Amino acid sequence: MPEILFRDAIGQAMTEEMERDPDIFLMGEEVAEYDGAYKVSKGMLAKFGPRRVIDTPIAEAGFVGLGIGAAMAGLRPIIEVMTFNFAILTLDQIINHAAKLHYMTNGQLKCPIVIRGAGGAPGWLAAQHSQSLEAQYVHAPGLKVMMPSTPYDAKGMLKAAIRDDNPVIFIESELMYSWKGEVPEEDYIIPIGKGDIKRKGDDITLVAWSRSVHTALAAAEELSRMGYEAEIVDPRTLRPLDEDLICQSVRRTNRVVVVEEGWPQASVGCSIINMIQRRCFDHLDAPVGHVASLDIPMPYAPNLERAVTPDVDRIVQACREALYLNQERSHG
Repeated sequence: MPEILFRDAIGQAMTEEMERDPDIFLMGEEVAEYDGAYKVSKGMLAKFGPRRVIDTPIAEAGFVGLGIGAAMAGLRPIIEVMTFNFAILTLDQIINHAAKLHYMTNGQLKCPIVIRGAGGAPGWLAAQHSQSLEAQYVHAPGLKVMMPSTPYDAKGMLKAAIRDDNPVIFIESELMYSWKGEVPEEDYIIPIGKGDIKRKGDDITLVAWSRSVHTALAAAEELSRMGYEAEIVDPRTLRPLDEDLICQSVRRTNRVVVVEEGWPQASVGCSIINMIQRRCFDHLDAPVGHVASLDIPMPYAPNLERAVTPDVDRIVQACREALYLNQERSHG
């Protein structure tokens, strides 16, 4: 199985779907002539031409609104926002229109649109470009929200998103675009709403998504050296959430820590913790742990950015608390 870059997995998904369906087009800032701000759409203008790979002005509310109108008319747009920090400007279009059209028209209209781009801490770009804003989309009924953690997941999940008849928010970690992973050459789909176990373990569950999966995996290796095996559950889709997969793991390990790059107040992690405590309360041997970014705007300095975002030490400490290691209780 070949190894490819995360950005190339996303580009392959879009290219293959556009070859399959002539109603699909890509639109966004610098997606055409410049081959994409992160080179995700490299070569697509030459392949599909300017009618299907379209550069836009720096006007997110305008071109996202145009894409929603195109979806209402029967096309299947992929809209790239250069960063989801700028998608704040599009919330009226996304939440008041795309998310509600099917419901408010009693099913007469569909809105098959994918709004995708970079999110999360990007590395030294400061407070206005470093936010994990998935919670504002997960909060809105009518939207589906997906956040892949590997090139394999990115390709299969994006193909599912493009084929879906509902608006899908697809957030990619900016720091992962150059990461490599195995991706099959044959066509495959990862269904929306289906999570994945990224690591097996019996002692504690770590729930994480996007780049935080890799931080959790590193923490799991540290815990393993201490004699404890963590299971890593990656929901992949945050709405609809694979609650059953998370609960199956928690009911087996009896301890859980949720890890995310979002802020701790009213976050996706808070929602997952609420679900776990409702559905798994009698199986919990410790309070649910939560490791999130610190509750401040992101600093510019790289050492301070590292201090703000979840790291291995903070995850291990949260696991120690859930395992009661700080109280010197014995393993098991």
